[in-house]
Amino acid sequence: MSDSRTFRLGDVALQSGAVLPDARLVYRTYGELAAAGNNVVVLPTFYTGTDQRNEGFFGPGRAIDPARHFIVSVNMFGNGRSSSPSNTPAPFDGPRFPNVTLYDNIACQHRLLTEELGVRSIALVAGWSMAGCQAYHWAALYPDMVRAIVPFCASAKASPHNIVFLEGVKAALQADAAWNGGDYNARPERGLRAFGRVYAGWAFSQTFYREGLYRQLGFETVEALLMDWEQDQLAWDANDLLAKLWTWQNADISANDLYGGDIGAALGAITARAILIPCTRDLYFPPEDNAIEVRQMPNAELRPYDSPWGHCVASPGNDPGFARFLDDCIGTVLQETAG
Repeated sequence: MSDSRTFRLGDVALQSGAVLPDARLVYRTYGELAAAGNNVVVLPTFYTGTDQRNEGFFGPGRAIDPARHFIVSVNMFGNGRSSSPSNTPAPFDGPRFPNVTLYDNIACQHRLLTEELGVRSIALVAGWSMAGCQAYHWAALYPDMVRAIVPFCASAKASPHNIVFLEGVKAALQADAAWNGGDYNARPERGLRAFGRVYAGWAFSQTFYREGLYRQLGFETVEALLMDWEQDQLAWDANDLLAKLWTWQNADISANDLYGGDIGAALGAITARAILIPCTRDLYFPPEDNAIEVRQMPNAELRPYDSPWGHCVASPGNDPGFARFLDDCIGTVLQETAG
C-alpha cells in the first residue's frame, strides 16, 4: 500500500465551459504494475467514500488482491480529498466551485492513469453506487482500454426517480437558515442532521426496518440509527456534499460529444465484459433500470442479489454473503478477460 498521492492536472476545462484551476486528484495505489501492464484495477470512490474506504472491496485471497493486481483507488472531485469546494481557494471556493460531471472525473482519471502511472490497459473498473456509475463511464468513454467492469448498485444514467430522491435530501440541508446560499459562517448543523435523517430512509429497504436489522449494526432503536446517520453527515462539508450530489444527478454516459445524448449508442459501445449487480431491494438503483441497460450492452449480464439491506448491502461488513457474491462476479470477468 502506498500513501495518498496527489496528481496535479493544472487548469482543467470542464464540460460546462468553466475552468477548474490547479485541479488535483488524490489517489492511492496497492500492489505492483505487472511488466505486461495487464493487471490494473481501478476503483473510483462512492458518494461519501474515500480512497481508503475502498479497502473493504479487496484484500489477500479475494478476487481483487494486491498480490496479483495493481489497484488504483482514486477520489472523485468534490469528496474533500481531490479538488472540492472545501479545499479550493477563492474565487472557486464553497458554492462557487464549478459543476463537475462524471465525464470530467473520468477524463481526469484517464490522465492520471496514462500520464502519471503509465497505464495503457485496464483489467477492471468496479465500484459501488457513484463509483459504479463511473465504471460505466470508463467503459463507454474508453472502450479500447477497459476489458471488464462490475458496477454494483449503480446505473449508467441517473433516473428521474433517483434525481427526485436527491432533491429531497438537498432541500433538507438547504432549509437550514445557516445555509446562507452556501456561504455559511458556521456549519449548517440542523441541515446536515436533516440530510442524514432523510437519507437513512432510502439507504435500507422497508424490510430492513420492519425486521429490526439495524440491531445487527449495534443500534437498539431506529432513533439510534438515525442519530448515527446525523453524525456521519456532520463530518462532511455541506458544499462538498452538494457538489457531489449535482454530479450524481447529472450522471449520464451519453452526455458528451462522443454520443450526443444517445444512451442506447453509449451502452452499445461498451464492449467490456460486464456484470451488473443490482440489489433487488435497492431504493436508489432498482434492478429494473439495470435490466434495461443490459439488453443494450453487447457483452453484459445481469446478476441481481436479493437482500433486505437495500443500497447499503454493499457497504463493507454489512452482508458477508454479498462480499462473496461480489468476489465471484469479479473473479468471473477477470478470468474471462485475462490477457
